[in-house]
Amino acid sequence: ANGPDKAPSYEEVCRDSGHAETIKIEYDEESIPLEKILDYFFLVIDPLSVNKQGGDVGIQYRTGIFYADESQLETINSVCKKVEQQVGKSLAVKVEPLKNFFSAEQYHQNYLDKNPDGYCHIPKKYFSLDD
Repeated sequence: ANGPDKAPSYEEVCRDSGHAETIKIEYDEESIPLEKILDYFFLVIDPLSVNKQGGDVGIQYRTGIFYADESQLETINSVCKKVEQQVGKSLAVKVEPLKNFFSAEQYHQNYLDKNPDGYCHIPKKYFSLDD
């Protein structure tokens, strides 16, 4: 997401195409509110890291919240402010409108299901979260 308007290959993303590796979350606000999704997001990322998460480094790993609806912005800003107060520093999390979202190629979809020993900076204990 949020790179040039041409759908990139994974290899192009890895060669600094300008896109960020992104997941698109479609959700029902009555089932799980946006604030809860953002709480989970901040649980699994380093909000102070620039162009890096875990062992992944590069512009494609910039941390962002790319919103699809302007009405989400108040909640996003509120949660970011709360996290900023908790860590005592400005966050390195970009908050921008979603532009140019492209799905990854099929071979990269559900990557960890296809590659159970593949790398992910998120600890497996967070793969399924219940309240």
